[in-house]
Parts: sequence; structure tokens; C-alpha cells
Amino acid sequence: MLLIEIFRLAFSSLMSNKLRSSLTILGIAVGVFSVIGVMTLINGMRTSIENGLNVLGANSFQISKWPAISFSSADWSRYRNRRDITYTIASRFKEQMGDSARVNLRIGRGGQTVINRDRRTNPNVQLAGTDENFITAFNYDVAVGRNLGPDDVEYGRPVCVLGADVVGMLFGAEEALGRLVRINSQNYAVVGVLASKGTSFGMSQDNLVLTPITRWLAIYGRAMRSVSINVQAPTQADMAATQEKATGVMRLVRGLHPEDLNDFEVFSNESLIEAFNKIADIVAIAALVISGIALLASGVGVMNIMLVSVTERTKEIGVRKSIGAKKSNILLQFLAEAVALSLIGGVAGVAIGVGGGNAVAMFMHTAITFPWMWAGVGLLVCGGIGIIFGLYPAWKAARLDPIEALRYE
Repeated sequence: MLLIEIFRLAFSSLMSNKLRSSLTILGIAVGVFSVIGVMTLINGMRTSIENGLNVLGANSFQISKWPAISFSSADWSRYRNRRDITYTIASRFKEQMGDSARVNLRIGRGGQTVINRDRRTNPNVQLAGTDENFITAFNYDVAVGRNLGPDDVEYGRPVCVLGADVVGMLFGAEEALGRLVRINSQNYAVVGVLASKGTSFGMSQDNLVLTPITRWLAIYGRAMRSVSINVQAPTQADMAATQEKATGVMRLVRGLHPEDLNDFEVFSNESLIEAFNKIADIVAIAALVISGIALLASGVGVMNIMLVSVTERTKEIGVRKSIGAKKSNILLQFLAEAVALSLIGGVAGVAIGVGGGNAVAMFMHTAITFPWMWAGVGLLVCGGIGIIFGLYPAWKAARLDPIEALRYE
């Protein structure tokens, strides 16, 4: 019997029991879907996070009262009870760092509406109080006009630099420089316009207004305000030394004793990616465990359906053996049916998993990916399940006595 004929008979047998075959395929597809869907989503999120963190300048790290990532409510309470990094402390830190690094101070307030005469933006603009180092710290360029200057910060001048989205909504093709905009009843003179940067994590990076941090604090108050600090080392080689120096300087300006723990967080792009990868690994392991249990149950289902098939087709097996079919032909035919069931379920699971994972990724505004490695591993595992759980029924069919099989009713 030719190999192609064996596989043709195997698929013909599966098609003759559509409902039973479909239920078995569905069980396998669910097991594969769970891991492929999770891996697709994780890969998309990892790509987006790595790309999104590129909004920060090169060789940068952050100093903040709050950690970048925390999932423990107990830890969150501890962080909340820390002292704020006040503007006075942040300014002293910037002064102590001197020329060894470029330091940016920043504090923000979201949900703002910017008004120019009869035009206004949506109430979703970020108003950032910052200094002259913001554009290098976050990789912005000034398209028109000038950046905020040290004098603007020192004297708390009512000036601002607008993001590209804000300019488009308020001025269109008109000139924005020298015009006044109003935010919360405060007027600001436009001195510059930032070049467009697009989106990061599905959010626009151009929907913002920059104003001197001293002006921001004069309007909204200094109580209960914690300033975020971005430190940019001169080169990548200086990163570790700069981070060590910055930690020491921050401890000094915070008045910590040698035995005191740091009451602030220091984190970089690499540390954020590492933290995400640890979380992603835990989720991936959980998905693999769930998928393994589902595939094990599906394998038992494959064995069950093949045993039923052998019983139903006992007489057919006897007829084939009586006209010359060898044990290996019968074994291969039933094994091909089990593998075909598993692979069809695997392909369906991969398709649904990739589609479902990318649908969630689109909803979360993360990258769309195809996990080639995991798809290949999933199909190999499904093929293995077909062989392992289909071997006993195929062996049972192959060793049937042809005379006894022909007598079977």
C-alpha cells in the first residue's frame, strides 16, 4: 500500500466522523491557543516596551519617589509614606551633580485644556513643569522658536513650548510663536514648538505643553508634590559610575545616614525591561502549565477516539488484512489518523491564538507579532501527542487476527 494511499484513507476516515473528529480537534486547539495567544501578546508587549523606552535619551536613568513597576499593595503603602522629592531637594541634587551629567527635573499634570481665543483642545493635554534639559532627556527636537532656558526657570516666566498636536488643534497653519495660550485661567506666551514624535504605547507624545517648573509650582503649589529626575550620563561607559554618584548625591541631599536604606528609586531602561521580562516569564510558565494540562487531556481524547475507531472498523481491518495488508500498513494508517487529528487541532490553535493575541495587542496599542518559534514548538508537540496517544490504538489494530476480525459484528 502506497504511503499516499494510507494518508488518503486516514483523512477519509476522519471525514466520515465529522462531529467526533471536530470535538477532538477543538480540545487540542484550546490547549495550543492558550499558550500561543499568551506568547503572541507577550512578544507584542515586549517589542512595544523596548521601542517605547527609546523615548528616553541615551544613557539615561530615572530617580523618583515611586518605583516604575510594583504589584504589591504592601510595598505601595511603604512607597506612599516616603518623603516627597521636593523642588528644593531636586535643585540641590542638580547643582551637586554639576557638569558630570545632564539633569532634568520634571513634574506633570494631565487632563488639561489649552485655549487660544475661540479654539480649545480636548481635556487630555499633559502640562509638564520642567527645565532646559527636557528635550534631550526625552529625545525631542525644537521645530520652531526656542527651548525653555535656565533664565525662564530661574525667574518663573509665564512661557511655554507646545507639542505638535496642541499646535495643530489651536493654530492649524497659523504662526504660533509669540501668541498667548490659556491653561486653568493662566496665560502663557508661546516661545517654541516641538517637532512631532508620534506615539508610544498607543499614546501621543505630542499632546503636551512645557512650562518652567518654577512657574508650574507657583501656580499649583509645592505641597504634596514630588519631582521626577532624569539623569543622562555623558556616555554609555560612564553610566554605572554616574548612577553610583547620583545615588550618593541623592542620599546626601536627602540627609540619609549611612545605615539608612534609600528612600527613593533609581531605575533605567534596562532595569524596566528586565522587570517586565521577569513578569513575562512567570506568565509564560503559567500558560505552559495550563496548556500542558489541556493537551494531556486532549491526548487522552485522541486515544479514546482512536480506540473507538478501531472497534468500529474491526471488520474493515480484517478485510484489508485478508487481501494482503501488512501489520505496518494498518499501524501506519491509524497512526496517521491520530497525527492528522492532532496537527489539524494544532494549526487551528495557532491560528486562533495568533489572531486572539494580536487582537488584544491592538486593543492595548502594542505591537503585532507572530511567535514563529512557539508556533513551531506547538505543532511539534501536537504531532508528538498524535504519535504517543495514537500508538497504542494503532498497535492494537495492527495485531488483530484477520479471521477473528472478519467474524466481528
